[in-house]
Amino acid sequence: MEISIIVLILAIIAIVKGVRIVPQGEEWVVERLGKFAGIISPGLHVINPVLSRVSYKVTTKDIILDIPEQEVITRDNAVILANAVAFIKVSNIERAVYGIENFREAMRNMVQTNLRSIIGGMDLNHALTSRDRIKTELKIAIADEALDWGLTVKSVEIQDIKPSANMQHAMEQQASAERERVAVVTRAEGEKQSLILNAEARLEAARKDAEAQMVAANASAESIKMISEVVKENNTSATFLLGDRYIQALQKISGSNNSKIVVLPGDVVSAVKNLVGSK
Repeated sequence: MEISIIVLILAIIAIVKGVRIVPQGEEWVVERLGKFAGIISPGLHVINPVLSRVSYKVTTKDIILDIPEQEVITRDNAVILANAVAFIKVSNIERAVYGIENFREAMRNMVQTNLRSIIGGMDLNHALTSRDRIKTELKIAIADEALDWGLTVKSVEIQDIKPSANMQHAMEQQASAERERVAVVTRAEGEKQSLILNAEARLEAARKDAEAQMVAANASAESIKMISEVVKENNTSATFLLGDRYIQALQKISGSNNSKIVVLPGDVVSAVKNLVGSK
């Protein structure tokens, strides 16, 4: 009776240890005497509970690897912060469990290393505006190595790429200085144009004044010439003209508010005739 109970207990233990139900989305690695024996897919399976055991349970679903944020130095010695996310899938379970100690950690380190290398070959401005190129180059760089580990890289996305806090402050100061420089240049250019326009206006005014003086001088010369011709022909006209100017001058003098003494010749007509040389 006791033997039957022991046999029954051993049978129950064997069934519990030997019967395996693999859930959907997973595949399990079975080892026999410490050596790889095979892979069991989702469903009900019976294994030898004494000689075999389930060593690894591997997901067949896409794996999301979050790549931590890290500092990266660009080609022009600027410090930026970058992080990413990688989507991978186990395509060869045997390689994934026996080819690398921890394929998740290995993929994280490999993505971080290649991300630093790719961004390190770019200038700051280029790195900040080239997410698609970085993503493409990063996927190509890690695909072959991942394949050796039994992994397929489905996609790699750059989550964020930005200057560090100190670098961002320096960029803001540089942008502010550039705006100030543009403002100074604009003001200087405006003052320059104003000076040029003022100089051109003065030059034009001086030209017009010179032309006016020339016209006045020509008119005066013409007037003197005409008077000279008239004087030659008729002294009476010259005497009348000078007499008229003489009287006008006396009127201006007498109209002044200042005290004055005006001395007139005894014979005004004779004085005027003497000015024109009339006998």
